[in-house]
Amino acid sequence: MAYEFRLPDIGEGVAEGEIVQWFVKEGDTIQEDAPLVSVLTDKANVEIPSPKSGRIVRIHAQVGEKVKVGGLMVTIDPAGAGGKASASASPTSAPAPPPTGPAKPVTAALAPSAPSVRPAPSPPPPVPAPATSASPGDRVLASPSLRRKAAELGIDLSAVHGSGPGGRILESDLASAHPPTASVASSSSGPAIVAPAPSGAAVRPTGLDQVTKVPIRGVRRVIFDHMAEAKHKAAHFTYVEEVDASELVRIRDRMAPHVEKQGVKLSYLPFIVKAVVAGLREQPGLNATMDDEHQELLLHSAFRIGIATAAPDGLLVPVVNDADTKSIQQLAREIQSLAERGREGKLTREELTGSTFTITSLGALGGVLATPILNYPQVGILGVHKIVRRPVYRPDGSIGPADLMNLSVSVDHRVQDGIVAAKFLAAVKANLEDPHRLFADMA
Repeated sequence: MAYEFRLPDIGEGVAEGEIVQWFVKEGDTIQEDAPLVSVLTDKANVEIPSPKSGRIVRIHAQVGEKVKVGGLMVTIDPAGAGGKASASASPTSAPAPPPTGPAKPVTAALAPSAPSVRPAPSPPPPVPAPATSASPGDRVLASPSLRRKAAELGIDLSAVHGSGPGGRILESDLASAHPPTASVASSSSGPAIVAPAPSGAAVRPTGLDQVTKVPIRGVRRVIFDHMAEAKHKAAHFTYVEEVDASELVRIRDRMAPHVEKQGVKLSYLPFIVKAVVAGLREQPGLNATMDDEHQELLLHSAFRIGIATAAPDGLLVPVVNDADTKSIQQLAREIQSLAERGREGKLTREELTGSTFTITSLGALGGVLATPILNYPQVGILGVHKIVRRPVYRPDGSIGPADLMNLSVSVDHRVQDGIVAAKFLAAVKANLEDPHRLFADMA
C-alpha cells in the first residue's frame, strides 16, 4: 500500500516550508533514513530523511513551491524497496533522524524572519585520494548547498569527477561539468553575444533584447518576504549625523598592529559596536523588539548586536552576544570569525538569531548616505558610511583636514519619536569623536 508522506512539524512555530531540493526523482528507490528533501523555512534550512524504504511513486511538491505543515510531499511505495536505490538515496548515505519529531536544522536563519543559509558539512579527514566519479550505486560526496546548485544547473552528480579528498565533489568540478555558454542574437550589424542567463532563469527573446526571468526562490525569497514585512508593519524614519572620525582613525591605526599580531584584522566596526552600546544605554527604547500581535514593545537588558554581513546566498545578520562585556580586540575577533563562517555557510542558528539592534556597513563602499530597512521586529538599525578626508573649519576659525563619515539610524516611528533617534545618534557620535570614552567600561 502506497505511503503518503506529509511535511512534518519542524517546530518553533513554523507553518510552511519551501522546497529547495529533492534528492530523488520519481521512479527512484530510497532507503529509510536516507536524505529525501531539503526544505527552507523562515527559521532554518532542514534536510528531511525518508520515513520508509521504497519506490518514489510521485513527487507532489516541486522545487520553489511552498508547502504547509501537513501538506502532501511525496508518495512512496514500500513494496518497491527491492529495486536499485538512486545514488542520492544509497544505503551508504549517512543516516538522519526520522521526521516523526522536529527536524534537525542544517543551517540557521537570521534574526526573527530573516534569511538563512546552509552551512557546509565538516570536511572528511584529509586523506589524499585520486579524483573519481561516482557510479550510480556509490555514494556521492557533496555538500547540501552544492547538491542544490547542481540540481538547479541540471547536473547529474553521479557523472561528475570529484577532485576533493576521497572523491568529494567541489564547486570547481561543477564548473567543468557545466561550462557557461553564450547565445547569439543576430542583427543587421552582425551577431551580438548575449551573456549566459543565471541558473534557473528563463530567457525570452524580444527583438534584439533578451528578457531574463529570475525566479525569486530559496534564501532570496526569505529576504523578499522579510523586507516586505518590515516595510509593511514598521513606520520607518531615518535620522542622519556627520561624525568627525579623525581621532577614531588615529586610535584605530595605532591599535591595529598590536591586534593584528594575534591574527585578527582591526576594522572600525568594534569601535562602532561599543559606541552603539553606549547609545543604547542612554536610549534603552531602541534596544528593543516589537510584538505586534500583542502590541507590546519588548525592552531587552542584554546587548545582542547584529552585524549585517554579505554572503553568497544573500544578506546575513550574525549576532555578537553580550557586546557590552567585550573588549575591542574580542569584538574584532568575533566579528571576523562570524563574517568568515557566514560566507562559508557554517554559522549555527544560535549565532544568527536573537539580535536586539543591528548595524549595517559596507565599509569602504559605504557611500555617502543610505536609509537602512529595519531588521523587523527590531525597532532600530544603524547605517555606517565610508570615511572621507575633507577640509573643515576648526573652532579657532582655521581650516584643516578631517576624517568625516555619516551615520544614519532608521527607527520604527510607531513606538519611538524622533528625539529618541536624535539623542541616540548624539551619544554614538560623541563616543566616536572621543573614542577614549569607549575604553572606560571595557571588560
